[in-house]
Amino acid sequence: QVQLVESGGGLVQAGGSLRLSCAASGSIFSGNAMGWYRQAPGEQRELVASITIYGYTNYADSVKGRFTISRDNAKNTVYLQMNSLKPEDTAVYYCNAAKNLIALQLSRTVGSWGQGTQVTVSS
Repeated sequence: QVQLVESGGGLVQAGGSLRLSCAASGSIFSGNAMGWYRQAPGEQRELVASITIYGYTNYADSVKGRFTISRDNAKNTVYLQMNSLKPEDTAVYYCNAAKNLIALQLSRTVGSWGQGTQVTVSS
C-alpha cells in the first residue's frame, strides 16, 4: 500500500521556484505532524520543514525565509513552496509523518518512505 507520493520536482535555475506536493494516505496524514526532508548525494537525510496539525511550522535555518510548508487537511496533502532556490538545495525531497515536530526531527516517522522527488538547481 502506497502511503506517501511526492511530486513537483524538476530542474530550475538558481533564484527560481518550485512547489512540491505530497499526497498521503488518510491513516498517515490524519492527526500527525508532517515534514519535508531532503537528501543530497553522499549526505544524510535532513528535515527542512515541518507543520503540526494546527498549522504551526518550523524550518531548518538553511531554508528559513525561502521555503513555506502548508497542508490541506481535506486533501491529505502537504506542500512545500520553495523560492529563491540555490544550487545547494539540490537533493531528493521526501515527506513523512510523525506524532509531533520532535518526532519528525528524530526521524521517528510513521510512514514508509516514498520515492521522493528530485530537485535540481543549476547555477
